[in-house]
Amino acid sequence: MNDTIRAYFAAFNAGDTEGMLACLTEDVAHHVNEGQVRVGKALFAEFCAHMERCYREELTDMVIFVNPDATRGAAEFIVNGTYLVTDDGLPEAKGQTYHLPGGSFFDLKDGKIARVTTYYNLADWIAQVSA
Repeated sequence: MNDTIRAYFAAFNAGDTEGMLACLTEDVAHHVNEGQVRVGKALFAEFCAHMERCYREELTDMVIFVNPDATRGAAEFIVNGTYLVTDDGLPEAKGQTYHLPGGSFFDLKDGKIARVTTYYNLADWIAQVSA
């Protein structure tokens, strides 16, 4: 399952939404930081399209953990990004860059990711893009 998580993040860093979707179950539960739970690949793809429009991000310093029975996993990383287009309810985008720690948590099922929960410090991000 470590390979599934690695493939998911490799696709993320490549801007390959289809590659990310290939790592997910059809009914994936996507828990968005500071947002609602989205269920299913279609809503996940919609979220990715929005993110690609507003942000360019690369995740580095990745550490991945998987429990012994390979049903749950976690990853810690640094988000290195550029704020491209103003996102609703957030500060104005002017091409600001940001660097902040983040983490994702996963439920794993039959070789696929069934749940993705991602966290980062939104107040830290706002401070960085508002400076």
